[in-house]
Amino acid sequence: GRLFNVYGPTETTVWSTLAEPSPGEPVTIGRPLAATRAYVLDEHGGPVPDGLPGELHLGGAGVAHGYRGRPGLTARCFVPDPWGPPGSRMYRTGDLVRRLPDGRLEFAGRLDTQVKLRGHRIELGEIEARLAEHPGVAQAVVVLDPGEGG
Repeated sequence: GRLFNVYGPTETTVWSTLAEPSPGEPVTIGRPLAATRAYVLDEHGGPVPDGLPGELHLGGAGVAHGYRGRPGLTARCFVPDPWGPPGSRMYRTGDLVRRLPDGRLEFAGRLDTQVKLRGHRIELGEIEARLAEHPGVAQAVVVLDPGEGG
């Protein structure tokens, strides 16, 4: 049998990169699939040298047009792609990655407080903001507790 590790957010047609893990090698999210461009960029949108962490931006044919009814969020997450064809955009994933010398991408965490719980993306900051709207709450902090047994 063979094992493949595929990565990609819904905003880029679900699968954007692919890796075939090998024994003794680090597990990575691989390289971009066909018609996908992967950029590791700093906070100013400039390329990050190999080996250093930066935010993963995805461009190419699979990038969605944006979020329905959420123009502000669309503008923040779907940005112009200066390396793609004229008028193309890329998606800011919020994922922190490093490009290895061989071109594979290594996941290094999140830039925000988004977590995954049973396959669902949850924005802890949105929950905190909603809780803070209650008159009896001065500040709110939300954390994911793995509980007993993980």
